[in-house]
Amino acid sequence: MPNWLLPESIADVLPSEARKIEELRRQLLDHFRLYGYELVMPPMLEYLESLLTGAGQDTDLRTFKLVDQMSGRTMGIRADMTTQVARIDAHLLNRTSVTRLCYAGSVLQTLPSGLHATREPLQIGAEIYGHAGLEADAEIQQLALASLRLAGFSRVRLDLCHVGVLQAIIADDAQASRQASQLFALLQAKDIPDLEAISAYFSPITRKALLALPGLYGDVSVLEQARSVLPPLPGIAKALDELQILVELAADADVIIDLADLRGYHYHSGVMFAAYLPGLPNAVARGGRYDHVGEAFGRARPATGFSMDLRELARLMPGAPRKPAVRAPWSTEPGLREKIGELREAGEIVIQRLPGHDNDLDEFDCDRAVVFDNGNWIVQNLG
Repeated sequence: MPNWLLPESIADVLPSEARKIEELRRQLLDHFRLYGYELVMPPMLEYLESLLTGAGQDTDLRTFKLVDQMSGRTMGIRADMTTQVARIDAHLLNRTSVTRLCYAGSVLQTLPSGLHATREPLQIGAEIYGHAGLEADAEIQQLALASLRLAGFSRVRLDLCHVGVLQAIIADDAQASRQASQLFALLQAKDIPDLEAISAYFSPITRKALLALPGLYGDVSVLEQARSVLPPLPGIAKALDELQILVELAADADVIIDLADLRGYHYHSGVMFAAYLPGLPNAVARGGRYDHVGEAFGRARPATGFSMDLRELARLMPGAPRKPAVRAPWSTEPGLREKIGELREAGEIVIQRLPGHDNDLDEFDCDRAVVFDNGNWIVQNLG
């Protein structure tokens, strides 16, 4: 095998794509700051017990593990930054007030998350800690949709779900509660035959509600349908009311309700959402409430947030035009160095042609040149 081949689902990022990713990262972080989010930078690897605290089995399976040569302890390379940011809020900042944090950095995963996905996403996201009300969920949803618009995507489909519906259905059925993990997986897969089999010995009310969930999929009318076919439990009513408000606040997106779409249920505790773009099978953004993650760090804090992969977003964006630049000769002549310095201070890209070489550039279009004319170095337009 040639030694330059990279592992499967791992790829280099070349100049034009790298520029798109970096410019989008700067735009989004600046946009988050307008909402009051503070930037944090968690480490790439941590001791495994800290990295996986409260993260669930899915994250454990996606995490690369290695032995620390200094301590002999097992470490993990982060596969997701959400729990790291929760740890920072719980232990390092330790604030009592509402805290808004954002982040951007590479993560590494043992398996790609979807079709054509990379195992090295560049994750960017935002989280709110300290407020249990729906207002925080609404802000996170608004920020996620605004971020996609900022990236140039106007047609967005928003899928909404709520873990509270299933939690309320099985709360008073001991046998169903013991098989919660299997129920989550079967509902997510909409596996009705196995759902019928596993629920055969549940209470009739629980069984009927569980079998109704896979069919509760569609536009906002699903919420009224759910109120009529699901039992009138307070937890269900509260969850459906919250979804109704979030639908109304997402008027610029095509909203789909799917009460069986329970991806990430391992640590989510309330509203969950996923954003999709036309023609792409994978969600470009995921988010939701995860109030219980902080408990694992010894400090329970209400929490909600979202994240997306910058590399995936940039891949979907149109190619950026080349940047105008100025070509200059290479020389130690003081006047030339001063002229180049002035141009760069003014924000111009100046590329000096090294002796004996032409510039072969993907990123820059040298439409002007620095030339010596009548005793002065001037900028001349190129035809």
